[in-house]
Amino acid sequence: MAELKPGIRHHWRTRLIHANTRPSMPFRSLATPLYRGSTVLFDRFADASDDWRQATGYSYGQYGTPTTLELGARVAELEGARHTFIAPGGLAAISLVYLAYCRSGSHALLPRNAYGPNSELGRDLLRGLGIEVEAYEPGIGAGIAAQIRDNTALIWCESPGSVTMEIEDVPAIARTAHARGVPVALDNTYAAGVLFDAFAHGVDVSVQALTKYIGGHSDLLLGSVSVADDQGFERVGQALNQLGLCASPDDCSLALRGMQTLAVRLDRLEQTALRVATWLTSRPEVELVLHPALRDCPGHELWKRDFSGSASVFSVVLRPEWTPARVVGWMESLALFQMGFSWGGVASLVMAYPKLSRLPEGRGPRLVRLNVGLEEPEDLIADLAQAFDRA
Repeated sequence: MAELKPGIRHHWRTRLIHANTRPSMPFRSLATPLYRGSTVLFDRFADASDDWRQATGYSYGQYGTPTTLELGARVAELEGARHTFIAPGGLAAISLVYLAYCRSGSHALLPRNAYGPNSELGRDLLRGLGIEVEAYEPGIGAGIAAQIRDNTALIWCESPGSVTMEIEDVPAIARTAHARGVPVALDNTYAAGVLFDAFAHGVDVSVQALTKYIGGHSDLLLGSVSVADDQGFERVGQALNQLGLCASPDDCSLALRGMQTLAVRLDRLEQTALRVATWLTSRPEVELVLHPALRDCPGHELWKRDFSGSASVFSVVLRPEWTPARVVGWMESLALFQMGFSWGGVASLVMAYPKLSRLPEGRGPRLVRLNVGLEEPEDLIADLAQAFDRA
């Protein structure tokens, strides 16, 4: 593109858009620059291409700015992926995987303990598109072979399971699925892409809600889809392009900042969560603590085999005499644990699920999920104790 000619003084309205003034370069900083933009400019027409693969350089903001693509590259490096695509939220990332791998007439398998909106997506939108999503028991392992059909296009795993914290035998499911030519996707948000090595355990697609641990401060919405190979790159990339899913560079910038403290936050969150969970096992009000790192938690042996650490979120089941109203009273008596959905940030959260039906013996209405934050462990324990006394 031709440069503006020096010495020509354009009208001030034109100068608002076209300026000769530029800051001196280079400027080096520890922070990744924030690049916003939709239109990408080309010096030559021969360089202009509308290509989501960005093979010849940047082409359009929908396919990512340097900020967005750096986040994807950093997540891919962290997970050992062929490539990572960034989506505008965790559920958007899940939807992208379905639409990349399933067509009308396809069958998909989803664990019964999956993230609620994933299940709702199967029951509602995907069913209307002619895609059947069938539930399976999370402890099924290699037994999933009995539910694989000729038209099965995708198998989801989620380990630990959302709210109820079951651990799946992901390697066994992956081996069984691959024997039938079926790809496996994993919601790997709990592990932040690092506590469970998805691709080493046979997964084809790893999804994260970057909203949680990588963002780390409850102030952004992002998702990631990491793929193991070139086939996944083409399928997910094409679907992302055609759906027009665009992530905010501002949110990507915050996520890049969050990644720098991920290690120290995960270490602290693990230690505090284990301290609080262990204390809760001694409380007379508590029937069961669902934390996979505890030896008496169902699935602990699989967790010990496959995971390198635990995270901040776990659940408790209160004693049978605890009515839903009493559970609510306990939660509302908490001061440091605030009521709110999501997890993975610096603040401790609590939430009950009175309509949860997948736990045996009517335990669902007595289940409460806790997300431990970065507060002092003894303060959190004192808060839980005073709420028990008041309830």
